[in-house]
Amino acid sequence: MGSRRLRRAIDKDERLCIGLLSGTSVDAVEAALCRIRGSRTTVSLQLIAHVSMPFDPALRERVLGVRTVPELSALNFELGAVFADAALRVIARAGLTPEAIDVIGSHGQTVAHLPPGSGAAVPSTLQIGEPAVIAERTGIPVVADFRVRDVAAGGQGAPLVPYADWALFRKTGAVRALQNLGGIGNVSVVGDRLEDTIAFDTGPANMVLDGLATRATGGVLTFDRDGTLSAKGTVLPELLEELLQHPFFAQPPPKSSGREAFGAAFVDALWDRHGDRPYDLIATALALTVEATARAYEAWVLPRFPSLEGVYLSGGGSRNPNLVQGLTRRLAPVPVRPLSVLGFPEEAKEAACFALLASECLSGTAQNVPSATGARHPVVMGKMVP
Repeated sequence: MGSRRLRRAIDKDERLCIGLLSGTSVDAVEAALCRIRGSRTTVSLQLIAHVSMPFDPALRERVLGVRTVPELSALNFELGAVFADAALRVIARAGLTPEAIDVIGSHGQTVAHLPPGSGAAVPSTLQIGEPAVIAERTGIPVVADFRVRDVAAGGQGAPLVPYADWALFRKTGAVRALQNLGGIGNVSVVGDRLEDTIAFDTGPANMVLDGLATRATGGVLTFDRDGTLSAKGTVLPELLEELLQHPFFAQPPPKSSGREAFGAAFVDALWDRHGDRPYDLIATALALTVEATARAYEAWVLPRFPSLEGVYLSGGGSRNPNLVQGLTRRLAPVPVRPLSVLGFPEEAKEAACFALLASECLSGTAQNVPSATGARHPVVMGKMVP
């Protein structure tokens, strides 16, 4: 039955697709149900429903602290069940049944990302959240494991969203920057031609902030809610300049990063040195995000695209007023706006992108952008589970 259903979905020009995403912050599973028509230059996407399903705190800690192969194996199946529940929840919110859905695109949960240039002897990336479990629990074909084909082709496997940013948000005759502020920040700079797209990770967005907020509040808060924690502190200028010397920031695109560079070990080192000044540390972490992002634009974006039409923010950091104000000030006179001004809710954007990537996989359309990832050639990303 599964293979027949998948064949029917492949033959369609219009599909109902679900995108699933758990980002580097490991705070929630985002699910977006979309109606997608066409492919590539003719593609259109309509958001039908979106849900955000918070992680159980204990599961979150296990994901962040996984150490052994048995733990990893168990988490792979457990997260598959969590992702399946999110898919079923967004279907119910839309008033539909699983039988109406053509395909699920699941990004999974990244637990290791060691791309070319990371120093790893063998470039690799690993996302868990077993797609076979999602398919079994929902009865819907699943496309997953998007990153690995790009890495196999010599690319970074990240960012994954430039194709979707170009397909959904480009403006004829203009160049736009789509800036995501998740755990790690990334930007897609899109114009008329997909081949001219550049995209790369700009550095930590919320990752360091989240880690410090968790430590400062004893776990009561796991992020800088509404900027209230960073507002209590004062930036430590010498520490900020020291942090900005991290080699990632000077590395030219294509580049990507993750917890290996800016995760628990990075945060622990900061806490060990300045834990007696928790709010100053958080204010400094926010300033690090602002300054690293702005310097990335000054080094790699604005010299090539001096007439940038605007920067459009999405991700959890776009709801932190201090972070938004800092970026607005640093990137002036380029306008900085929420993605919602383009008519799309920012909280659903990343998950909707994976719905689109899954649909394009069924169409046989290459969805990586070699100019962004550094891959040797375009590839169709994703593995199919009927």
